[in-house]
Amino acid sequence: MADVYISVDIETAGPVPGLYSMLSLGACRVDDPATAFYAELRPITDDAVPEALQVTGFDLATLARTGDDPAGAMHRFADWVADTAGRAVFVGFNASFDWSFVNWYFHRFLGDNPFGIAPIDIKSFYMGLSGVAWSETTSRRLPEKFQPRSHEGAEHNALTDARRQAEIFAGLLAAARTDTR
Repeated sequence: MADVYISVDIETAGPVPGLYSMLSLGACRVDDPATAFYAELRPITDDAVPEALQVTGFDLATLARTGDDPAGAMHRFADWVADTAGRAVFVGFNASFDWSFVNWYFHRFLGDNPFGIAPIDIKSFYMGLSGVAWSETTSRRLPEKFQPRSHEGAEHNALTDARRQAEIFAGLLAAARTDTR
């Protein structure tokens, strides 16, 4: 069974899962960004860091009314992952942040994470591929050849950002295959 890379991005109400809510979740296949998943979730707590809400543009009271039930959203996401990928591999830009929430939500609401325990961090992948310092791995500092061509939609939309990440990672994978084979 081949690895299928799934680019995942989230928006949250704060820095850590459990204390703060995951507000939206976007994912797509790296090799086919049109194959995608998106959900906006009902908050699990009223706690929020004001700057986080400002960045996301979400309002907790509105999401409390309109957001998907977190358990239902995670079940749908797990089903999408199973239907979309043979051996799914979680990929994220600054994966430790996104992974912590997605992993916590999967375990909290499903008891298991279909991605297993090992995400790929795009920043770390780029650092290893290029030999640059960690401070040079921000999206703005990536060379032009790895910048996403798509500029659709607003930043901090989880699905739009997942698609942009997918494009970056696809370019890095292609470069790594060219450089090492």
